[in-house]
Amino acid sequence: MSGSLTLVWDERLTGYDFGPGHPLAPVRVELTIALARELGVLDRPDVTVTAPVPAEMTELELVHDASYIDAVRQAGQNGLPNGRYGLGTPDNPVFAGMHEASALVAGATLAAARAVWRDETGHAANIAGGLHHAMRRSASGFCVYNDPAIAIKWMLAQGARRIAYVDVDVHHGDGVQAAFYDDPRVLTISLHEHPATLFPGTGLASETGSGEGRGYAVNVALPAGTGDAGWLRAFDAVVPPLLRAFGPEVLVSQHGCDSHRLDPLANLQLSVDGQRRAQLMVHELAHEVAGGKWLLTGGGGYQLVQVVPRSWTHLLAVAAGDPVDPARPVPEAWRALVAGRTGESAPTRMTDGAPAEYIPVGAGIDPADPVDAAIISTCRAVFSWHGLLSPM
Repeated sequence: MSGSLTLVWDERLTGYDFGPGHPLAPVRVELTIALARELGVLDRPDVTVTAPVPAEMTELELVHDASYIDAVRQAGQNGLPNGRYGLGTPDNPVFAGMHEASALVAGATLAAARAVWRDETGHAANIAGGLHHAMRRSASGFCVYNDPAIAIKWMLAQGARRIAYVDVDVHHGDGVQAAFYDDPRVLTISLHEHPATLFPGTGLASETGSGEGRGYAVNVALPAGTGDAGWLRAFDAVVPPLLRAFGPEVLVSQHGCDSHRLDPLANLQLSVDGQRRAQLMVHELAHEVAGGKWLLTGGGGYQLVQVVPRSWTHLLAVAAGDPVDPARPVPEAWRALVAGRTGESAPTRMTDGAPAEYIPVGAGIDPADPVDAAIISTCRAVFSWHGLLSPM
């Protein structure tokens, strides 16, 4: 089953909608699925598309307090505009049916987790998921229920002993880190823009876990302006050695594509090609260290036409075992759909024309270079906990 993909998808997932003008517009997910279909990614015989059911109360309570879940339900019914529990804020405005829409996103990631854990598929995806900022008792950063954390908690309850979570969103994966900060069964690795310049203001290399979980929270805080070469170099220096040492049974990854240079909310400078290279690296690692068991989600990404659909279509194609050639033209039918839905002119090819190359740290590391300094900080903070040597 290691080459198969189960995509958990239903148009109802676009109901997770904070309203007009909010950056997290559901059209980005709609356009992703449409592009993947146009390119034949979902037509492969080993790709299955299945509809989700909402997460139940007991499943949501794996991560969230019952009082918070009740507040979300009440907010979606009656409104809660005063900011309690992080609801009714500019980031997390209340909308009708908020609980139902959020529970469906969590249920989709849970369905993907079940399919992977039960060996029904090798890879499983919820492209509408990856809501990694939600905390136990509050919404945060456009995230109401933390679907990756819920899925990981569920697998632990089924007997999983080691799960690795890799987060490549431009924002620190703070909610997932918080859920497992003292748990050595879960290795969380987040590569993100430095907290000095971006929400949520956390994710320094010094955040390494607590108690028995010390050394199992890993953070690579990259300077604003980091592009493909630096980002990929940091990933290669930190992620593969730690995953090999940890030996997870399942690899869970969050693929926010707001690290792109066109993203309006952040300051990294990656290309679609660099993001595709990272997806290929994660896929290879899933097979190398986790027997091919790979649960993947979407995440952030706010350039709704130029970036998100292409990046996540590449992600689904990689997971399906048939990567899309970056030089491939974007189908005209999809470009027409984009024009009709958004009024924007869609890109013409699946590439930004970037080489997506990097130099591994084995060729030498420079403490005066800002990216290399970030790599050194992370390795010094956590490598020794896993029996690894820091590159400097």
